[in-house]
This record gives sequence, C-alpha cells and structure tokens, in this order.
Amino acid sequence: MEKAAQLKRGISRQFSTGSLRRTLSRQFSRQSSLDPRRTNLRFSFGRQSSLDPIRRSPVNDELSVPENLDSTMQMLFMACRGDVKGVEDLLNEGTDVNSIDLDGRTALHIAACEGQIEVVKLLLSRKANIDARDRWGSTAAADAKYYGNVEIYNILKARGAKTPKIRKTPMAVANPREVPEYELNPLELQVRKSDGITKGSYQVAKWNGTKVSVKILDKDSYSDPDSINAFKHELTLLEKVRHPNVVQFVGAVTQNIPMMIVSEYHPKGDLGSYLQKKGRLSLSKALRYALDIARGMNYLHECKPDPVIHCDLKPKNILLDSGGQLKVAGFGLLRLSKMSPDKVKLAQSGSRIDASNVYMAPEVYRDELFDRSVDSFSFGLILYEMIEGVQPFHPKPPEEAIKMICLEGKRPPFKSKSRSYPPDLKELIEECWNPEPVVRPIFSEVIVRLDKIVVHCSKQAWWKDTFKLPWK
Repeated sequence: MEKAAQLKRGISRQFSTGSLRRTLSRQFSRQSSLDPRRTNLRFSFGRQSSLDPIRRSPVNDELSVPENLDSTMQMLFMACRGDVKGVEDLLNEGTDVNSIDLDGRTALHIAACEGQIEVVKLLLSRKANIDARDRWGSTAAADAKYYGNVEIYNILKARGAKTPKIRKTPMAVANPREVPEYELNPLELQVRKSDGITKGSYQVAKWNGTKVSVKILDKDSYSDPDSINAFKHELTLLEKVRHPNVVQFVGAVTQNIPMMIVSEYHPKGDLGSYLQKKGRLSLSKALRYALDIARGMNYLHECKPDPVIHCDLKPKNILLDSGGQLKVAGFGLLRLSKMSPDKVKLAQSGSRIDASNVYMAPEVYRDELFDRSVDSFSFGLILYEMIEGVQPFHPKPPEEAIKMICLEGKRPPFKSKSRSYPPDLKELIEECWNPEPVVRPIFSEVIVRLDKIVVHCSKQAWWKDTFKLPWK
C-alpha cells in the first residue's frame, strides 16, 4: 500500500502533452535555468524506452490504477497493465490514441514494451501512429524488438513500422546507468547555422526554448583518437567549472551522433570582435573588463586538484554577455601533459598551437615546459590592447608580431596618453608580460592591484571626462 501511495503521488504531479511538470523527489539547491544537473521524477509504467539511458524497475502487478490521473495517463497505465477494455473505453470517450507522456511515449510504446499484444492490436485498429518516436528517438517496433516481444514486433513490421538505426559513438556506454548526468537529448536541440559571432564548429541552437551555443564534433573526427580525446578533455574541464566570469556549460550529447558540447549563448560575441569595432576603451571599461577576466582566470587557476591552465587566452576566447560582463571561454582546447607538480607541456598529439596568436607566452610558442603564469602573460597583452586600441605591434602581421615577442623579446610600446595609465597600471602590464615566469603576478594579486587602481581613479576623478550618467 505504501508503494501504491508513493506511485499515486508521483503520477498526480504529471500532466499530459503540452503542460508542465513539477520538479519532485530529490532535494537540490536552486540552480541556473541552464544547469543540466537537475532531476525530475517520472512515473515508471514498467519497462522503459529501449533508448532510455536509465531504465527503471517494472511496476507491481498488484497495483490498481491510481486516482486523479488525466485520461492520457490513465490510458498509458492501462496499456501497461494490458487492460484492453479500459483502453477501449477511454478511446471511446475521446482520448487521443496518440497522446504522449512527458517522455513522448504513446500507449503503443508502452504496450509494445510490456508485450501486451491485444492492446497493440486495439491501438492499431484505432489508427495509432506506428512510427511515433519518444524523446530518445525510439519507436514501438524498436521497443518490442529490444524486449524480445517478437510477435508484436512482427505485427508492427508487417504494417510497415520502422526501426531506427542506432549509431554508436566513441563515448557510448554499455550500461545505461553509466550515461553521464550532463547528457542531453539531441531531439531537444534545434540547431541552426551561426550568424557570425561563433565560427567554425560552433553553431547557435535552441534548447528547451533557450538560445545556446553548440560545438558539433566534425563527422571525420569519430575515427580520429586525438580528436575524441580532445573532445573528452574539453568536456571534463567544462563539466567541473562554475563561475560568473567563466562560460557556463549546459550539457553534452555523447551517446548519439553527432556528438555535441552545449554552452550558454552570448549574442554580443567575443572581446576580439568588440575591440575591432570599438577600438580603444575608456579607462573605466578597460579596468572593469580586466577585473572580469582576472576573476575568471583566478577561479580556473584555483580549481582542485589541479589548476586549469588556459594556455590560449586571447580576446576571441573571451565572451561578452548581454549584461556587459566578460566570460572566459576556450579553455580545454589544448591538451597538456603534466611533467611535474607545477609544470606542464603541450601534449604531443591533439594540441596544435595557433602560430598567429600574438597573446601567446614565449615558453608555449617555443614548446617548452610552462606553468599557469603563461595566462598572466596573455592577460598583460590583452589589457594593453584594451587601453591602446590596437593589437601588439600593429600594423605588423600577427605571425611577425609573435616572433618579435616570443623570439626577440620585444614588447609593444605604450603610445596612449599618460592619463590612460594611472599609477601601477603600466607596471602591472609590464610585470604580466615579463619574460621571466616567476616575475609575473598570479591572478589573485592582479585582482587586488586592479581593485586598488579602480579605487584610486574613483577618488581622483580619473575618468570623470569619459564617464556618463545613465540618464544623460
């Protein structure tokens, strides 16, 4: 009786197609609307979809139909129990034969899973959609075949039912319970081509009505171990980070082709495009942006058990959200090999440096051992560009500029007026791009020094000429 009561409570909170479901059972703290780590209790009819990542135990045969169910849920429950008369009565009363539950499963799916052949025949006589797919893409025929209900499978096949082909991915798991909790249903993603803010393998999509950015693994990469390992590495890092100044990971598709990484969408694009359009930033905005970057990087460097070294920090990998806040992205794209407790090196395979990245630290460019200070080096050049309004050594081509920085030890000149550099700011930039890694400040120190500069500028009305009140 206690089990029946629990089942009744679970079902009473579910609704038919087009309505909302309430979040139940497991206790969790309030999370972002984009956080994939949210769980919802579903009513288990018995055998679940053949493609459901987590299949639950069958219901107790002694249980009767719970009260307070809408007609759709009643019909699905009766299909599970094999109650032909009950299903027929509901259909006669006007219940849609193709009504679905929260997982997109029809009564035909349920009956095919449970081997209820008479219910299947009844539903087919009432023109049930023989090829309806649930949220995992499974059909009634696929479910019947999976659970060994041969007679039902043959009936459905004789009527032209289709069995979806299952293409295994390099990350496919044998045990459904091993499917990672970040796994997303690809049917919930509506992908369209990016309109310019993210290029290459990134596209814009809608996930449950929310715009997201989707990185799709190229079809030629499935047979390339290096590409798969790089994909896994990026996924591992993205999954564990959560910070206001770090791009937010939404989830991933690893059990279906194409494999995808889904993150939050930033309609304002990246800092590189913004600087190209705006040029030199006001001191107040440059400092605010610098603090955003420093906070995000400090979080990554303080991750346990090992710091996340970006190694590819550049304006193109810093995104601008709708509220004007910067978020660090693009970490995890380069695979690193740990050589000592605090030293790493680019992995021999799967890591390709961008020879035109003028923000790269010399030790990375020269393929030497390095530590997290390489990100401080990149930060110094980014801060320089925000204040000066041009890339280092502009208008020289990036390939030439990076050689001047990394091989010749040169640094770009400060050309802006002295008022653009309040006390300690120029010194901070010079320390960040110092050729000696031990001289470069860590990001916790960078934050403290930037905060002091902001306070000093506020007291001295340093940016009063450029600051505008929002109502003027």
